[in-house]
Amino acid sequence: MDTKQEPMSNFLYLFRGGEKAFQKLSQEEKQAHMEVWGEWMGGLKEKGQLLDGLPLAEDGKVVHQKGELVTNGPFAEGAEMVGGYLIVSANTMDEAVEISKGCPIFDYEGSFVEVREIITMDGH
Repeated sequence: MDTKQEPMSNFLYLFRGGEKAFQKLSQEEKQAHMEVWGEWMGGLKEKGQLLDGLPLAEDGKVVHQKGELVTNGPFAEGAEMVGGYLIVSANTMDEAVEISKGCPIFDYEGSFVEVREIITMDGH
């Protein structure tokens, strides 16, 4: 019996949308929702699947043309706005997608998680 396990890969979760619905919540509801995020992320950390992750500020800068043009950004609105990220470790893309299904972002209509494998500079 072959017990060789596939090497783990790292996956980036980009959290998009949900900002408008979140802003409509009371302060108590926001706090309760953040506790749900903490529990979900804590469970991933306990399993050794959470490597990194933080929310992102709503504003920022967009650099164009090697810095010749710097504008306020990001430009994405609504469902396209990236609100945060996680880096998780999983055996396959399918496993990474399964892990993402427990994400609290799905509590808000129009929210989704973009799952992308992180490729090393040597292509593996």
